[in-house]
Amino acid sequence: MVRQPKKVIASLHYEMHLIEILEYGMTTFGYIQARKYFNTIKQIVERLNIDYLYHPECRHLATKSRKYRNIILDSHLIIYRITELNIEVLDIIHSASSINKIRSTRKIQI
Repeated sequence: MVRQPKKVIASLHYEMHLIEILEYGMTTFGYIQARKYFNTIKQIVERLNIDYLYHPECRHLATKSRKYRNIILDSHLIIYRITELNIEVLDIIHSASSINKIRSTRKIQI
């Protein structure tokens, strides 16, 4: 069975937090390292159009359909939702965030 590619859509929460990560990285690690990490995140998210089933279900957002997935990348967690037509990138948060913060991503609308 061949999977059809889906359109990847990012939430405003994700976009804002991604910029914050870039700014923090430039201040803490320097421009080159920050851009490298930023580009890695962007590449992973861009590949979700086909790779959306490669990543595990988010255990804090378990559903029967397993539509909430997460990508663990260094110290961040990228949470996305699989819908019938799209892949919705909900947020990118620090992996040490509280479970309640992770669960609150369920409420993000795109």
